[in-house]
Amino acid sequence: MDKIFIHALKTEAIIGIYEWERQVRQTVVIDIEMSGDIRKAALTDSIEHTLNYRGVAKRVLAFVEASSFHLVETLAEHIAMLILEEFDVEWVSLTLSKPGAVRGSRDVGVALERNRVHLDSWRIARGKP
Repeated sequence: MDKIFIHALKTEAIIGIYEWERQVRQTVVIDIEMSGDIRKAALTDSIEHTLNYRGVAKRVLAFVEASSFHLVETLAEHIAMLILEEFDVEWVSLTLSKPGAVRGSRDVGVALERNRVHLDSWRIARGKP
């Protein structure tokens, strides 16, 4: 399986459980790996035959900047489902970190992997089959 990746995608979001966190935008950093078959793109040298990582990055940035979640887990899950749904990949691996969230650490966060089966379950759980 081929992978297309975006590393250290940095933006700001309203994220956190404390009242002060709900008042300020905080930095989040996202690493994304997505499944893809790059053979046709490699043969044709054409963007039409691959996953446009710039399009993915722009969509994720827009979503995160407009979001307001309490937990990094929730934000990461929503990003993964958005990628699966809107970019028609079979699999996504995502790490979302929140730099400076814990004194003495570089960052904290979550890492997850999701696939099309998870997307179907997500849709059903949200009442959108």
